[in-house]
Amino acid sequence: MTLRSIIHRRASAGGAPAPRRPAVRTTLAVSAVLLTVVALLAMGANRALAHKEKHTPDQLKAFDDIFMEQVKVGDLLFHGDGATEKKLGVELSKTAMACAMCHPFASDTHPQEFPKFQEQINKFATLRDMINWCIEKPNEGVKIPEDSEAMKALEAYIYWSNRGSRLDAGRH
Repeated sequence: MTLRSIIHRRASAGGAPAPRRPAVRTTLAVSAVLLTVVALLAMGANRALAHKEKHTPDQLKAFDDIFMEQVKVGDLLFHGDGATEKKLGVELSKTAMACAMCHPFASDTHPQEFPKFQEQINKFATLRDMINWCIEKPNEGVKIPEDSEAMKALEAYIYWSNRGSRLDAGRH
């Protein structure tokens, strides 16, 4: 017996049609969503929940120290320090060219513009894609993994060198 036949049988017998369950479920779902929204607003959902507590000055100094260590490693790599390349197991150039020879002090790297379509590699690219393109093409080096310590250090140096630049992703 189908639901339609039960409703028809009750209606023709003078009884009221069977209650509609989907309407009850919809009402409960809408009520649950509204209660959740109200609860989140009451908790201050407009704040980021990842960092409820402010960092202490000691924590901020520790974060800055770690960042600057990476900037220093990136600076050495960017300027062609062979010992640092060897320590990290990378070969950034086979032509004796360093990144800094084309980009003194990381100039003309425009990290604030990434991601964007990059003509040289004919694709939508990240800064890491462009770093690897420069390593492979003009410097004839060996591409480095995007999550490697060397890549993170190069990226840290480039961003640090361009600090204060306005974020402008996609611009040329």
